[in-house]
Amino acid sequence: METVFDLAGLHRVVNQWKREGASIAFVPTMGNLHKGHFSLLERATELADKTVVSIFVNPIQFGKGEDYESYPSTLEKDSAGLADNNLDLLFAPDLKQLYPGGVDTDTRVFVPELSNILCGRFRPEHFSGVATVVTKLLINTQPDFALFGEKDFQQLLVIKRAVSDLCMPIEIVGMPVIREEDGLAMSSRNAYLNMTERKQAPLIYQLLQSAAQRLRHSPDQIPAIEAEGMKALETNGFRPEYFSVRRTDDLAEPKAQDLRLSILTAAWLGSARLIDNVKVLIDS
Repeated sequence: METVFDLAGLHRVVNQWKREGASIAFVPTMGNLHKGHFSLLERATELADKTVVSIFVNPIQFGKGEDYESYPSTLEKDSAGLADNNLDLLFAPDLKQLYPGGVDTDTRVFVPELSNILCGRFRPEHFSGVATVVTKLLINTQPDFALFGEKDFQQLLVIKRAVSDLCMPIEIVGMPVIREEDGLAMSSRNAYLNMTERKQAPLIYQLLQSAAQRLRHSPDQIPAIEAEGMKALETNGFRPEYFSVRRTDDLAEPKAQDLRLSILTAAWLGSARLIDNVKVLIDS
């Protein structure tokens, strides 16, 4: 595995691969890697001849008072894990490489509508920050495939829309949520949970599963399902932001004829903001 820290090094390697006719799969991350990230890399090695992983904590997707300064940095450990999982190239740039003009006046990419709902209501600049840095990384990595986990399902749709709208010849691949044995969706921010909170956190997935079962049988009860999900989270010590049933394809409010739905939630537990989702197929 080769590691590069600047765009010149990235371009050197990618251009050589392109000359050789190799296909490229790319997995962008913020580091502090877990099994979910490595599942993306495993699929990447199946899709393409060469694989690239980036590790970069992107400041402009963090809001005021969020955890940018404290986000875990584990580059040495991550690098060893990636090498053990057959990665070809690790790109680990510093801030000046991706924001040469500074983060305050840098050009932004914004995906309308999708960026303003659900998580976007509570993190107004978040998805613009995500779309901007992912666009920069895709332009410079030139992959045939880019892989993202479905735990961040709204993020996945934002990126798919940006890539489509900007006419990038890249296939965006969504990968299933990877869970702990007790159902908790794997996330770097799970490290913020204390022992008591960690035992409590899997309730999110349990509530989503219960809501999904009810939705399949009673798709006309969406408002009640959403209200009960919020109440159950609050009763059990969470601080929920939303518990919402949406159309899977575009996260719009569902209509009676919609059969592909998703239930999505975001809730704070202690200092950890947890998100999760499940898909529901309504019988026609």
